[in-house]
Amino acid sequence: MAGDEISKLRIKKAGTAAGTGRKKKYIIFLIIIFVLIAAWILYKQGHLTPALEVRISKVVNIYPSQTYTLLNASGYVVAQRKAAVASKITGRLVFLGVEEGSRVRKGEIVARLENEDAIAARNRAVANVNAARASLEQAMAELDDSLLNFNRMEQLSKRGSVAKSEHDAAETRMKRAKASVSAQKAAVQAGEAALKETEVMLEYANMRAPFDAVVLTKNADIGDIVTPIGAAANAKAAVVDIADMGSLQIEVDVSESNIDLVKKGQPCEIRLDALQDSRFRGAVHMIVPTADRAKASIMVKVAFTDKDPRILPEMSAKVAFLSREILPEEQKSFKAVPAGAITGKEGNQFVFSVKKDRANKIMIKTGRPAGDMTEVISGLETGEVLVTEPLDKVKDGMKVKVLEE
Repeated sequence: MAGDEISKLRIKKAGTAAGTGRKKKYIIFLIIIFVLIAAWILYKQGHLTPALEVRISKVVNIYPSQTYTLLNASGYVVAQRKAAVASKITGRLVFLGVEEGSRVRKGEIVARLENEDAIAARNRAVANVNAARASLEQAMAELDDSLLNFNRMEQLSKRGSVAKSEHDAAETRMKRAKASVSAQKAAVQAGEAALKETEVMLEYANMRAPFDAVVLTKNADIGDIVTPIGAAANAKAAVVDIADMGSLQIEVDVSESNIDLVKKGQPCEIRLDALQDSRFRGAVHMIVPTADRAKASIMVKVAFTDKDPRILPEMSAKVAFLSREILPEEQKSFKAVPAGAITGKEGNQFVFSVKKDRANKIMIKTGRPAGDMTEVISGLETGEVLVTEPLDKVKDGMKVKVLEE
């Protein structure tokens, strides 16, 4: 009996071991299947394959004018009418009524030199003129009296009532009075001329704006010695520099090989680096009839069609020379992508956006074409990175590597 029990026990132990082995094989089989499925998924998603090398572009905002731009050039805003306001005489600056940015009208006094000596000279000239005019009135009174006396003597002489000598004396007195009047008139004229000279000298102390303008720089302060040429030590020449803001134009250099694309009156679009969000209409004002030998270029001046107080001299600018005028509906920008980044049929178009080294399929809605670009109405935001090449090998979720340009 004991032997039978022992044999039974052995048979039972062997059966348990066999069952455990089958379970292990089953678990291993499931693990292998799971690994294979995971590997297949990873392979389909590109995790187990090398990253696909792609070329990219970005979603950008463009203006319709970019599609009919013939030529682009860079330059600066330059005032065509500007002046350095200085003095014609040497003196100490006692008044300065402007600063940088001040607007001045034509003829307005912007600065003044000390002028006490000129005022004294003018006052003396005024007194001399008054004295000469008084002397002239006295001489004219003497002339009137001498004329009356001469006329009486003339009548009496005809009747023989006076001696010839008295008649001659009256005539001489009349001639002397006429000469005195002439001399006093000349003295008055000389005095008035001297007065005019002193007024001119007095005006030399005033520095006036030659035209309506804006003050660009202030070069002197009250108390500085100002001279016409600024040659003296510690002396200043121009007190302020001014510019007519209505005369602002863009001066750009156009290569000689491209100058045939530019015509006088040609429409242009102007962009200023300081005003990135604004575009200004313009037109070619002048093609300067000489070339720069060193640059192999020709200067072109472009005038602003619309004035804007934000535009200042010496701002850097870019000018697009256009083949036609900008239409009113073409004033606003729109989002666009290269046409080569879009795949699929109309109504079912999509692009591949690159995020974290992965290609992501995005459905989009497109609009009007713009040269080699296409408007994007929905689905993308400005600045997003898109795959442009090779679209036929890209799949959603695939790992990609951006090629350096």
